[in-house]
Amino acid sequence: LAEESPDSAYHSHGSSLEEEPAERTDDEEQERLLSYWQSVGRGHQVDVPREMAEPIQQLTRNNNPQERQSIPFTLIQRKEKLGDLLYEKRQYGKAKWACIKMKEKQYEQSICLGFMKLMRYICEQNSSGLYLGITIPIVTIVHTDAAHSAMTRAVTVAYYLPQVLQEQPPHPFDSDISIEEWPATIVYSRSFRGITNEDSIMREISLLAAVLESPELCLQDTFIIAGYTNPAAADRHNEIWFLQRP
Repeated sequence: LAEESPDSAYHSHGSSLEEEPAERTDDEEQERLLSYWQSVGRGHQVDVPREMAEPIQQLTRNNNPQERQSIPFTLIQRKEKLGDLLYEKRQYGKAKWACIKMKEKQYEQSICLGFMKLMRYICEQNSSGLYLGITIPIVTIVHTDAAHSAMTRAVTVAYYLPQVLQEQPPHPFDSDISIEEWPATIVYSRSFRGITNEDSIMREISLLAAVLESPELCLQDTFIIAGYTNPAAADRHNEIWFLQRP
């Protein structure tokens, strides 16, 4: 069971509700998913409250890969070396995002708690009363100190609003969530897998800086972690993004 659930919000492994045993009731399925998320949360020192049971189940049910909307971008350049992709240069357009600022002791705590709040917004806790749909990636804005030796604790977790909602985004019930319009941006993106924490992020920042011809053209203290799999998953698909200076 655990293998079905870790990516259930953004990423499926081909399992479907039809494959579940017929005798499992809605309540039992909700309990199974909640207990799974609670066990994962304990690993990140995060408490997953009972009120998350319904949003978790709703995202799981609505998790068809073809229904997940990718954030649109224009590919400008792919830089490869000996067949390996070093990075991509992309243009992202102006867009509205639902954002929440977090400042927990550890990065993992911030993204898990921030993502849970965004899940509730996506799952009907908004002025439209509708399920809004998952978009990928979910992104986290991180900051480093001037010496690039450490990350600061404050992060912003953000959800790209589906294109049909860009003009009039539903209002969040949670006052911690704000709707922001981000300007068009050029990013340099490099893919990596695994968990994201302070150490792995600082390592990925160094790796991307090393392969860029002109890293000084990018912001030096602000970076984005793009997550394509749920924060509960162990082997996540992530990207580090450098932002070109305006």
